[in-house]
Amino acid sequence: MIVFDLSCDNAHTFEGWFGSSNDFASQQACGLVTCPVCGSAAVTKAPMAAAVPAKGNRSAETKQAVAGGAMPPAVAEAFKALAAAQAKALANSEWVGDRFAAEVRSMHYGETEEKLVHGRASRKDAAELVEEGIAVAPLLVPVHPPEELN
Repeated sequence: MIVFDLSCDNAHTFEGWFGSSNDFASQQACGLVTCPVCGSAAVTKAPMAAAVPAKGNRSAETKQAVAGGAMPPAVAEAFKALAAAQAKALANSEWVGDRFAAEVRSMHYGETEEKLVHGRASRKDAAELVEEGIAVAPLLVPVHPPEELN
């Protein structure tokens, strides 16, 4: 994961987490990156401070954690809290799997009753939903289909 400082055309700044710089570019091109304050899709990367490597006098434990790819405890706790918040938000939502785009489109156009759903959609499907004015957002923590859970 990579964190970018982002800014909209209304000067709101916020963070965005992406799998790579290419993921940011493709989501931005599809209009999927919007300002959480005003909803503007005119979002660009804000200037960021350069990453400066840590000094060589770190403790052996810290060096091992960084070298071994271990996540710092504070980051692990933050991800745990994020996953718990997402799970709570999805508790009253129905998993619709690969039917996600069709389900939300049907609800948007009044063909079926509205309800909270989550599922899978391709980037192309997500971009088309946004173009149609249907509010969708990617989940921050991957969700496994109910049939894949123990």
